[in-house]
Amino acid sequence: MSAYVDISGLSKAYPAPGGGMQVVVKNFNLRMTKGEFVTVIGHSGCGKSTQLMILAGLSEPTEGGIIISGKEIRGPGPDRGIVFQSPSLLPWMTAFENVMLGVEQVFFTATEQERRQIVEYYLTVVGLGDSMKKYPAELSQGMRQRVGIARAFALKPKMLLLDEPFGMLDSLTRYELQAVLLNLWRREHITTMMVTHDVDEALYLSDRVVCMTDGPEATIGEILEVPFARPRDRLQVLESPEYPALRANLIGFLEHRAHLRTSPPQHKTPTVSLA
Repeated sequence: MSAYVDISGLSKAYPAPGGGMQVVVKNFNLRMTKGEFVTVIGHSGCGKSTQLMILAGLSEPTEGGIIISGKEIRGPGPDRGIVFQSPSLLPWMTAFENVMLGVEQVFFTATEQERRQIVEYYLTVVGLGDSMKKYPAELSQGMRQRVGIARAFALKPKMLLLDEPFGMLDSLTRYELQAVLLNLWRREHITTMMVTHDVDEALYLSDRVVCMTDGPEATIGEILEVPFARPRDRLQVLESPEYPALRANLIGFLEHRAHLRTSPPQHKTPTVSLA
């Protein structure tokens, strides 16, 4: 059975200040099944966001290619929904209008009422049913990010890309929005890749965690399978006897093994002692 997402030999290099080329990401290979939630972690500067931007079509790869649902991607497109760390809403538009902007472009054959229903549905699901007519300046940072999440899901993309979407939020708001994201993801079951630096977030949300080595020439070092059943409850995940070993494995990679090169990437499923 072929992969729904196939990232093959992805590399990215930029001109170096002293001449030549600086390779940021080298030979990134990953296959994802339809509906899978994969998180990418690694130190700052390892190319996590670089490969995500290539996947989004916002940056050209130096080498390699990406196939989504049997089609090679070339440039950005509505088949990929993106949520950035800052949602970058248009300040002169309301929350409703910010989401509608993309919906009108993607669902141009739908009636006005159908498009309105799409926008209202997703803003309601993310908890903004009473704030649709507010402008970004009237919304908190967490509420603006809810708009960003609604905007991405409303396009009904084949793949969802998340670039540290909760990195600028306080802990309580971050937990709330993680729950909002999981709720929507369960409903839509969209194939998702998220970049984060938070190992607890990665373990709570993901089916697999992809660990990137340090740059330059960063690549996949290890891939950790996350065994927790879905739907997930945060407290149950944290209190699971498997959790400490999984968390220790990721931290061990970041503190020690990220400096090494492993080829091919090692798939880790830690043996957990319940004694």
